[in-house]
Amino acid sequence: MGTPVIGAALRRFKQRRRTARALAEIARRPEGPGQPHGLPSELIVSLTSYPPRFATLAPSLRSLMRQTVQPDRVILWLTEGDEADLPPEVCSLPGLQVETCQNWRSYTKIVPSLLNHPHAHLVTADDDVHYTADWLEQLVSAVHQGARVAALRAHRVELAASGGPAPYEAWRHNLRAPEQGPLVFPTGVSGVIYAPDVFHPDVTRPDLFETLAPGADDIWLYWMHRLAGSQPRKIGGRARILEWEGSQAVNLRAGNRQGNGNDRAVAALLDRYGWPGEGRA
Repeated sequence: MGTPVIGAALRRFKQRRRTARALAEIARRPEGPGQPHGLPSELIVSLTSYPPRFATLAPSLRSLMRQTVQPDRVILWLTEGDEADLPPEVCSLPGLQVETCQNWRSYTKIVPSLLNHPHAHLVTADDDVHYTADWLEQLVSAVHQGARVAALRAHRVELAASGGPAPYEAWRHNLRAPEQGPLVFPTGVSGVIYAPDVFHPDVTRPDLFETLAPGADDIWLYWMHRLAGSQPRKIGGRARILEWEGSQAVNLRAGNRQGNGNDRAVAALLDRYGWPGEGRA
């Protein structure tokens, strides 16, 4: 009995120490604009949040807005009405653009930006994670090197004997080294950059994504850019995630993995579109 309790206490201590270091690191960053991104179109960081996460939203936004490379916009998309509950420390962040739209759950972080800024380079981010100062610079550098979809954290889709994807839990998770190819599966938690016109036209259709992949936005987005012929790139080493304490009381990730939400989405997308994996543009 004692060992599990001690182990849990040690994990909490380490988490709080990492959190304190991250908050101090963000506070030390310069508040002025970063270097120009040098891309041929607008660079937009796009994310969403909702009231249960508002208490831990400010540090994520500060880490996104104090970057070595300067985005043209940081847009926080909220369901209509939720903006009234934003804490003052979020509302006062200079340069933050708060927009409202209908509730598309996790898809709210990208779909309204795709609809409103179709020619931009879009970078998705999560509302509960610490982002390093050079996070955006790394993603932008990948685009300058020819990538059209790039991520700091990615899995590799493992194939079944049929040639289609094996169950999600059998995939190679959180790749440790850079890799590029049709089986590289970007995960949104550490940020993904998408070049303009990289998606299949169905990407913004709520009648499809809410039916075929509710809550499994990473699966939907992978299908949509693979159908358009993408070669996703994973950059850097094995990603390490720091989520703010208290931000995970409600999340979709556990349901997608433990409740087979990802596998259900894969099955539905296979039925609708077929397999856009290796060898298919």
